[in-house]
Amino acid sequence: MPRVFKTRQFARWATNVGLADDALCLAIAEMVAGLIDADLGGGVVKKRIALAGRGKSGGGRTLVATNKADRWFFIFGFEKNERANIGRKELQALQMAASDLLKLSAEQLNSAVRQDVLQEICHAS
Repeated sequence: MPRVFKTRQFARWATNVGLADDALCLAIAEMVAGLIDADLGGGVVKKRIALAGRGKSGGGRTLVATNKADRWFFIFGFEKNERANIGRKELQALQMAASDLLKLSAEQLNSAVRQDVLQEICHAS
């Protein structure tokens, strides 16, 4: 099972739009199987996720930092009805954040979770 995290900012957004961890974990399973909506480069991928009562097409868009193997970080989310996409400068900032996150060692990740900088989700049962 890959390690899956969400940033504090992403967690706030997900709570505000009613996006549960179960839906995020399902999205990870789909992406691990190759169902990625867009590879934006620099370790950032885009994945549509259904929001309550709206389905995937009218729902949320999530940006995930990943090495496409054992590490996945939900770093940004937005609703389709709020904006069409992200700008070039926003993408560059997210790619920099992805680079930093993907460089973290296992101990640094564990420390970030203990400090509530990251929340680890999708724990194996």
